[in-house]
Amino acid sequence: MIEANWKSALTGWIGALGAEYVITDRSALNLAETTTFSTDQVIPAILRPSCRQEVQECLRIATRFRVAVYPVSTGKNWGYGSGVPARTGTAILDLGRMNRIVGFSEKLAHITVEPGVTQRQVYEFLTKEKSRLWMDATGSSPLSSLIGNTMERGFGHTPYGDHFAHSCGLEVVLPSGECIETGYSRFPNALTGPLHRWGVGPSLDGLFSQSNMGVVTRMSIWLMPAPEYFQAFFFRCDEERQLGDVIDALSRLRLAGALQSTVHIGNDYKVLSGSRRYPWKEMHGKTPLPAAKMAAFQTKSHIGAWNGSGGLYGTKNQVAESRRLIRAALKGKVNRLSFLDDRMLALSIQYARPVKFFTGWDLSKLLTLLQPLYGLLKGIPSDQHLTSAYWRKRTPIPAEMDPDRDGCGLLWFAPILPADGEDVAKVRAATAEILLAAGFEPIISLSLINGRAIACVISISYDRAVAGEDARALACYKRLAAHVNSLGYYSYRLGIQSMAEMDTPESYGALMRKIKDAIDPAGILSPGRYETAEHQRGRSAGGPYNLGRVAE
Repeated sequence: MIEANWKSALTGWIGALGAEYVITDRSALNLAETTTFSTDQVIPAILRPSCRQEVQECLRIATRFRVAVYPVSTGKNWGYGSGVPARTGTAILDLGRMNRIVGFSEKLAHITVEPGVTQRQVYEFLTKEKSRLWMDATGSSPLSSLIGNTMERGFGHTPYGDHFAHSCGLEVVLPSGECIETGYSRFPNALTGPLHRWGVGPSLDGLFSQSNMGVVTRMSIWLMPAPEYFQAFFFRCDEERQLGDVIDALSRLRLAGALQSTVHIGNDYKVLSGSRRYPWKEMHGKTPLPAAKMAAFQTKSHIGAWNGSGGLYGTKNQVAESRRLIRAALKGKVNRLSFLDDRMLALSIQYARPVKFFTGWDLSKLLTLLQPLYGLLKGIPSDQHLTSAYWRKRTPIPAEMDPDRDGCGLLWFAPILPADGEDVAKVRAATAEILLAAGFEPIISLSLINGRAIACVISISYDRAVAGEDARALACYKRLAAHVNSLGYYSYRLGIQSMAEMDTPESYGALMRKIKDAIDPAGILSPGRYETAEHQRGRSAGGPYNLGRVAE
């Protein structure tokens, strides 16, 4: 039997949204409770508001009856928990129906969207408008939310790759149901809300990123004017030891402003997992794929120990100068460096079959890898990189990929490292040792997000259908996180399985409690999201969260 307060809340939500948009069907809830690793959260209901006013009413009802809600945009937060709440007994506030593009300026290069607006939707909108503007895309699904990724402080590929740094003018609903706007958007008839991040006075935008302080229902995002000329570059290091010098050289170029895009570097395991399934036949069904065996696949697949890419943007003369600087900086440090533009890509596609006929080299396989990456550097979303989530699966990859539904095992650990070759080598060595010992491949990507810092994303990829793999993967994740944290490197983003274990100083936690108590005294919004267990127990107001389990 559902607790009385939940019954009252459900009645209120049905009145506010209509019965069709208050979902309590157990099969639908079971799907919502599923992510790419083991969870035991029970979801009592899914609420699907269509507008900001309905979000406000949902939160007013939740506050009135002291029941918890957890907002999600499109729920594609794979590897970190998808759309599953951080704590059990929390209803999902699904913002996917709020999918309107509510503002756009070609001249001043910005777009204003609701949380259900996806990467694909914006790309198609810009194409339809014949716009000369590019969005910045992530390597996740085209169905991922722009606001969702921005509020997790995600990153992409172009010079606009730091998404939170290229956003402003937030509309936020507080747990009380009150609505505020940030920056200049809070002033009547302000014309600069989408144009300037700070406004005047204290800036509140950061308070709502990676937090449980409010629900963002609208945001302006800056778009990149298409350059006169674009060229991608790709490089390969055949030996592990080369990486340090490459990192140091690229860092200097970024700091000097000669290189503007995010540079992505993947190790051999990362590239292999994105291009094919686990080599079950060659490995006779055994896991993991050890480094000694990996060397053969490097040669066969024409990949290096490390493989990188980036973009050059500007006039033809500017790109030519950037290309000259990159050649000089990487000379003697990489085994292969190549540049690709639209014309060369078109010719490669046209002549892929003749090249294979005369040389035996299957250029089409290389293009299958390069084309989506080339597109991402131009703001074109693709789901090609999502295939890596199926690395250990033995069943065919479906046309419409959904790692949650398909039982893919995936945990992401994402520490920020100094852009220094020695730091990267230290973390790489520890990762390889810990993951291979635990039975998983060390799948590593490094993203030079600016001249000073690298976002390192380590994938623990497995098949959830294999008995015991969930527990082994989580234990491996905890060992890896504890060790890397002990070296002084901490995550830029957390999964729901690790938020309660944040190593947060008490002075910082105390301030967060004060702010949370002031904004959400009933504690109804996203309990456990980016707050430690001590944080929750130490709350000075509102009492315990109402997390009673729902009877089956």
